[in-house]
Amino acid sequence: MAPGFRRQIKARVMEHDLPVQIVRESTLAVTDQVRQGLKGVSPLSDRLWNMGTALFYKCGRKPWTTPWAREGVCYIGLAYRRDQRDSRSACCAAQMFLDSEDGIVFVGEFGPWYSDDTKEFHLSRSAARALLRGSIKTYMKQDGRALKEIFLHARSGLSDNEIEGFQDACPAGVELVGIRVRKDRLGPRLFRHDDHPEPARRGKYPVLRGMFWQRTEHHGLLFTSGFKPRIASYDGWEIPVPLSITVQHGEADLVRVARDILGLTKFNYNSCQLGESQPITVKYSDRIGEILLANPEAPRSRWRHNFRFYI
Repeated sequence: MAPGFRRQIKARVMEHDLPVQIVRESTLAVTDQVRQGLKGVSPLSDRLWNMGTALFYKCGRKPWTTPWAREGVCYIGLAYRRDQRDSRSACCAAQMFLDSEDGIVFVGEFGPWYSDDTKEFHLSRSAARALLRGSIKTYMKQDGRALKEIFLHARSGLSDNEIEGFQDACPAGVELVGIRVRKDRLGPRLFRHDDHPEPARRGKYPVLRGMFWQRTEHHGLLFTSGFKPRIASYDGWEIPVPLSITVQHGEADLVRVARDILGLTKFNYNSCQLGESQPITVKYSDRIGEILLANPEAPRSRWRHNFRFYI
């Protein structure tokens, strides 16, 4: 199945208020390799879990919730997608996740947000203002509860112009915190100390998933992949790569910020995993942009705001 077909289907059925789940025929085929759980094929249990939880969520229910969510707090991830016809032009969307674990998507305007020099996306002050204002307006229509704190997550970080624009749109009395969240592939790698009787085999196990290394008051490394005690194993293929978390604007307890981001790694209702390596606020940035740009002829009135239309 070509990726473009999937994007087209999801984009075009939005006007009918029908979130869809596309399943390959090979996924439903229960071969001997699948029954025996041979290497190279997804186990049958994983396939059933993925389909079951995804369909449950797309029918309007939530498979699970977390105890750490705080009322009146929302997390917004900035998602960008470049226009293939213009290398600088891009569309920006905001993914808002609430304490109720509901997801809202609001699409901003196209503009020259991408820089070939820095390889980063940044909005103008007016575009940032319009994006957050529209996101909050959409939230008030669907939820309506008063907000207390807004946490912005961006891979590229936030420029001064963006911060000013977001601050302009932030309601009075609501705290705004801007956070850069991205994988630190060039940063340090850690291993877990152990007392193996053979010295040559000590220190070969990765750190525990969820370990946080606070390096400064506003910056730290969160290991969202690593050894998982519940399964007594590390299910990754490489040395765990930490997330670099930097509070660029506002005041926030960095440990609480890291705890929230770790919790947001558990909201991929479309995958049989104990947790992703990235929070849902940035994990689906590319997918949302792909779906929204797959059918440019469709008017904005057809686009839907609920996150279940995009996974």
